[in-house]
Amino acid sequence: MWKQILSRLPRKSLKSDSTDSPRCGSGSLNNPNPNIAIQRSQSLNASSVRNNAARRMSSAVFPASVVAGVEPLLAFKDVPNSEKMNLFISKLSLCCMVFDFSDPSKNTTEKDLKRITLIELLDFVASGPPRFSEPAILAMCKMCAVNLFRVFPPNYRSNSHSGENDDDEPMFDPAWTHLQLVYDILLKFVTCSSVEAKVAKKYINHSFILKLLELFESEDPRERECLKAIMHRIYGKFMVHRPFIRKNISNIFYRFVFETEKHNGIAELLEIFGSVITGFALPLKEEHKIFLWRALIPLHKPKCLGVYFQQLSYCITQFIEKEPKLASTVIRGLLKYWPVTNSQKEVMFLGEVEEILEAINMAEFHKVMIPLFWRIGCCITSFHFQVAERALFLWNNDQIINLIGHNRHVILPLILPALEKNTRTHWNQSVLNLTLNVRKMFTEMDDVLFLACHSRFREEQERQILAKEKRKVAWERLESAAARLQPMVGNTAVLVSTP
Repeated sequence: MWKQILSRLPRKSLKSDSTDSPRCGSGSLNNPNPNIAIQRSQSLNASSVRNNAARRMSSAVFPASVVAGVEPLLAFKDVPNSEKMNLFISKLSLCCMVFDFSDPSKNTTEKDLKRITLIELLDFVASGPPRFSEPAILAMCKMCAVNLFRVFPPNYRSNSHSGENDDDEPMFDPAWTHLQLVYDILLKFVTCSSVEAKVAKKYINHSFILKLLELFESEDPRERECLKAIMHRIYGKFMVHRPFIRKNISNIFYRFVFETEKHNGIAELLEIFGSVITGFALPLKEEHKIFLWRALIPLHKPKCLGVYFQQLSYCITQFIEKEPKLASTVIRGLLKYWPVTNSQKEVMFLGEVEEILEAINMAEFHKVMIPLFWRIGCCITSFHFQVAERALFLWNNDQIINLIGHNRHVILPLILPALEKNTRTHWNQSVLNLTLNVRKMFTEMDDVLFLACHSRFREEQERQILAKEKRKVAWERLESAAARLQPMVGNTAVLVSTP
């Protein structure tokens, strides 16, 4: 297969190009080459086709066909070390031509030539040359910008509700054979020790980073994975750009939560931030706490939470591990955005609450236990059995049992009405069994307290029944009084006063 690919390289055309066009460099083409001699013996018809293709490519991409006196179609092994960087720049310029992949039969020869050149560039960058010159860095950034930075078709944004239609297949870019190689080259380039950050930061600048962040809108998951790896490496290598990257990722989150609720790359951006948070120094800066409260916690609001919930939960957990005092802040945020009509999200919220309660200290727990367990009580009585089950499963966690045990005088009065209601009216047998188990745990924990709370619960029930009867009697009295009134008929004048 490789022989077939290499045979399509228009190496023989280099000689013809050098004679046909006075702008072609001759220094590297006059040297005898046995491969060219072999190719000269091939069919004239096949040669003319390849010559014409190479000539078209050369005239379209290179007005002079040569950059710094080096023909771009030469292999790196065929030039001395002193010329390899110039050849690198020439090949980068050759790859600045972008082809239309919507028609597979169009420009097949040129596409293959560009793909082979990209592979050569990738191998060269991976080999770790001594040092990339500033013109080479500029040419690399230009080639990446030309190939990668593009506007997505309208259907990318109109049809991508980020998880609303989970059964829909993602849209794959037909140009991925070239895009993947460009992404691989950029990743190797950014991580290469031969690239000096002080020089490269002039070209991998704010504008370049913004364009990369915009590409996270891509519907192709392969592209988003490549972008995630590259952005993470840029964040690690270019310390001067770190605040800018954090700020603009925050802006993407704000726009997603409060404006569009449409973005394909939220999960990947959160994965980047997950690793960034682990590197935060202690104590946490106020900027990072603001990001938690204004960006991460509101990400629980969109209905497509399930698409990125795992990554979001990891980021939240990392913040709490860094600074345990933030646990109460996070729980208040969860209660603020708690879903009341979306049972799937409610199950997710309960799972995240359990993770937070495993790491919370007693002082922070005291700040939120009343509103939190009032909400848990509402979940216990949910008619959706998965929500009720997930809430009752909290009592299987030893850490949560310990927190409840130390604060049972506050928590039991909040939870007992929900437990009693379930034992009497809930339709699901599994929920009923779990409710009885939790009720038994409370009796074993403090039987006297349980009996006292149960007595108050029955008294409250009796008061509610009595109040209900009084309301019923009052309404019956009103209805009977209204029935005795004679309706007005005829042209009786009625005085209507306006406020």
